[in-house]
Amino acid sequence: MPPTKRRALKAGICTDCCIPSAPSANMSTDLSKNAKERLEPCKAEVKGSIPSWLQGTLLRNGPGIFSVGETSYEHWFDGMSILTSFTVKDGEVTHRSRFLRSDTYIANMAANRIVVSEMGTMAYPDPSKNFIFKAITFLNHTVPDFTDNGASNIIKYGKDYYATSETNYIRKIDPVTLETQDKVDYLKFLPVNLATSHPHYDTEGNAYNFGTSIAEKGKTKYTLFKVPAVSETEKGKKVPALKKAQVVCTVPCRSLLSPSYYHSFGMTDNYIIFIEQPFKLDILKMATAYMRGVNWASCMKYFPNENTLIHLIDKNTGKEVEMKYYTGAMVVYHHVNAFEDDGHVVFDVIAYNDISLYEMFYLSKLKEAAGSQSEGYSKPSYRRFVLPIHSDKSVAVGENMVKLKYTGASAVKEKEGKLTCQAEVLCEGFELPRINYDFNGKKHQFVYGNIVEESALTTQIAKFDTETKTMVYWDEKNCCPSEPVFVPRPNAESEDDGVVLVSVINSNPGQSGFLLILDGCTFKEVARAYVNTELYKDVHGLFIPLGSN
Repeated sequence: MPPTKRRALKAGICTDCCIPSAPSANMSTDLSKNAKERLEPCKAEVKGSIPSWLQGTLLRNGPGIFSVGETSYEHWFDGMSILTSFTVKDGEVTHRSRFLRSDTYIANMAANRIVVSEMGTMAYPDPSKNFIFKAITFLNHTVPDFTDNGASNIIKYGKDYYATSETNYIRKIDPVTLETQDKVDYLKFLPVNLATSHPHYDTEGNAYNFGTSIAEKGKTKYTLFKVPAVSETEKGKKVPALKKAQVVCTVPCRSLLSPSYYHSFGMTDNYIIFIEQPFKLDILKMATAYMRGVNWASCMKYFPNENTLIHLIDKNTGKEVEMKYYTGAMVVYHHVNAFEDDGHVVFDVIAYNDISLYEMFYLSKLKEAAGSQSEGYSKPSYRRFVLPIHSDKSVAVGENMVKLKYTGASAVKEKEGKLTCQAEVLCEGFELPRINYDFNGKKHQFVYGNIVEESALTTQIAKFDTETKTMVYWDEKNCCPSEPVFVPRPNAESEDDGVVLVSVINSNPGQSGFLLILDGCTFKEVARAYVNTELYKDVHGLFIPLGSN
């Protein structure tokens, strides 16, 4: 792979041909520290000038409580959710935060110990509990009733917003006050035991998502479903958005009791891209995990010698295209974008060669790696795949069927109807990708994300140009930026005409965290809003424009 051309942007100073700096040795954020909530909105101190058109709320979600009483979570992703909002209006910013009052939170706090198991932490009964209580706990783990601790993302179904992880439970929230509302069980509306926290939305406001149905009617399958947008006649009515959810199609699992793990998928105007990767959940092992004294995460296994099957689904008919697409073993958490071009579907992902990323976030390993490069860290690569949609009998076996000239990705014909795909690597060490979502499903040029060359604990964000393969950066000493969220300017004249919003943890003495606002085009700082409180590492979020509901 040719080396990515680099430009660094540090505190507004642009330097050509500069390699990004390694994480600061002084940067030490304790990720096992319990957060504190701020229930009432508090005005931030703004430095710079916020664009007058920027009006709305940035919502962020992530783990915030890691110990209860004398018990502690083992994995960072297991921590109980804290919701954070930055509301921008008339050039001012207000900040607030609130713990998600999930059933998990309520039960743990009432017991003053962790009593609800998470993926990386198995909760066992207090030794003083009687036999019947322990037996019930055992049964609950044999056929697990998963947590409703939605600490991964914020999703929108209909006109409502939900805190979500990847279980069958999501929690409705008030996007203004951050108060926790209804608990919603996917299983009451759809046959899915697990669902991604990264749905897609079309231009009409319909949401699409994938879920896994475990042994439903004797079959394990992946289910693509659609949650329709709220119609004019339904506005004002309190009807659960999932009540009108529709199954678009199902995809059979390659292995009945070992479904693939996935965190996201791709979507164009006419197609859905679903990756069935050799990173699998062993259902039988999960059923016996509690009895064996291990966590559910240990029941996930990567098979590096197996191939990856890429499913291309016609969104209009719900049927898979006849072509079968395979590539080598890889682990994908985040899709970047997908688009159609001259009989091809092009899709971009952030891919890993192993599962070390999840292992890194065990809190014991995070403490060991504090202030240094993570041992065994496998940095991700930004990969572009190209799928020819239709078979071409004039192409001989062994030939590349990709006809697009701007990419080095290939799809080699193994036999009629079967292609082996090889990605073009656009760059490396880049994660948490976000685009101008107005370009979702369309050909894009720019992607915003975090630089993770040395460690998953990023100290830099970047804007990547997929055409020139160049980057511009933002970083600041002792600062840890979140996933960047792009907000387009109304009536934007270009793809990058807008701003990038970033929540920044600030470890400099005497300074507070801040909301950073960067120009989407130049990537230079426009403004920042100091919130006069500590911010915490989060996972994902979204921006809600003022009046969007």
